[in-house]
Amino acid sequence: MTETETLVRRYYDAFNAGDTEAMLDCLSEDVRHDVNQGPTRLGKPAFAEFCAHMAKCYRETLTDMVFLFDASGTRAAAEFVVNGTYLATDPGLPEAAGQTYRLPAGAFLAVDQGRITRVTTFYNLPEWERQVLG
Repeated sequence: MTETETLVRRYYDAFNAGDTEAMLDCLSEDVRHDVNQGPTRLGKPAFAEFCAHMAKCYRETLTDMVFLFDASGTRAAAEFVVNGTYLATDPGLPEAAGQTYRLPAGAFLAVDQGRITRVTTFYNLPEWERQVLG
C-alpha cells in the first residue's frame, strides 16, 4: 500500500470513528474543502468548524468504500454510501426529527507532501431531502 493510500484510508477511518482530530491530522494547514452545496472552506480551522457543525446536525458512517489512486500518488477518489441520522435541524434544510437516510456519494482528494490538500465531496441533496421528508 502506498503512502497516499494509507493516508486516505486513515482519513476515512477517522471519519467513521467520529475522530475529527485524527481527520485534521491527515490534512495540510491550507486544505481546500469543497462540497457540492455551499462555499469553499480554506484551512484546517474552517474544516474543523465544518466538522463540529456536521457532528451537531448529523451522525454518519460510510460503507461500501471504493478507492482509486493515481500512479503519481497526488490524486485519489473515493466512492461510498452515506448512512446517516439527521439529529438537529441544519439552517435552510428540512426540520430534523431523527430521520435516517442512505445515499451514494463520492469525493476527490489531492495529496502533497504526505497530507491531503483538497477534499471535494459530491452527493445528491434533492435525494437526501426526499428521504428526510419521507
